[in-house]
Amino acid sequence: MSAVRLAVTVVSTAIAVSRHPAVRAGVHAVVNNPKARETAITTTRNVAYNAGVIARHVLGRNKT
Repeated sequence: MSAVRLAVTVVSTAIAVSRHPAVRAGVHAVVNNPKARETAITTTRNVAYNAGVIARHVLGRNKT
């Protein structure tokens, strides 16, 4: 599976999951709780960083 096709699949799945009522209720609960909100922000940043690291390993760095 190509990287582009994988990215499209991940984004499509994320959009579908985000529309689920249980997910929306959970997000609403996190937004209203400051400690949970801070934890969610930190976790999201860590996951995004790790995804970037994995992408660099898989795709390599373009040296121009």
